[in-house]
Amino acid sequence: MTRTPDATDLSRVAVFAALIAVLGLPGSFPVFGGVPITAQTLGVMLAGAVLGPWFGALSVTVLLTLVAAGLPLLAGGRGGFGVFLGPTAGYALGWILGAIVIGLIVHAGGRRPVLWRTVLAMLAGGVVAIYAVGIPVQSLVTRLPLGETALTSLVFVPGDLLKAAVATVVVTALARAYPRGFRREWRETAPAQVTVGTAA
Repeated sequence: MTRTPDATDLSRVAVFAALIAVLGLPGSFPVFGGVPITAQTLGVMLAGAVLGPWFGALSVTVLLTLVAAGLPLLAGGRGGFGVFLGPTAGYALGWILGAIVIGLIVHAGGRRPVLWRTVLAMLAGGVVAIYAVGIPVQSLVTRLPLGETALTSLVFVPGDLLKAAVATVVVTALARAYPRGFRREWRETAPAQVTVGTAA
């Protein structure tokens, strides 16, 4: 059930937008096609898992809007509208989809995050969804065949799997130690009903 956002929700959105920006401060390592390896995807994963699909996506959108306005908030101090015309554009825009997918899976059915669902969410949203947007756009911008672009993008997989693992540990630990941090009520699994038969 979607609720009306309040000041606390908007503050949390701003905090996660800032977190994603801060994770870009260590810089980046450019690889094939000019797309950098960066820790910022970890922030996207955490935003989707903690804030949920829509607030998580909003936090990413806020960050990207500030980037488009000229603030150097992406890894390596990149900013400006030109970022969205380069080979990294699809990956940045894919963060929005990734946050949505992660939030939907982690909180599927309004239930408390569990390990297996969190792992699935990080892989489906934090890796597959982002690549699904990023690779075609990179191929279009660089004018390289889609298959070749996908093949060179495999260099990102080990780092993204590591970020997915870190995000999973953080989210599951937070769900146990400080569930109020998710700012939502979870539907608990109903206990199994035991039917006692009566002798005829």
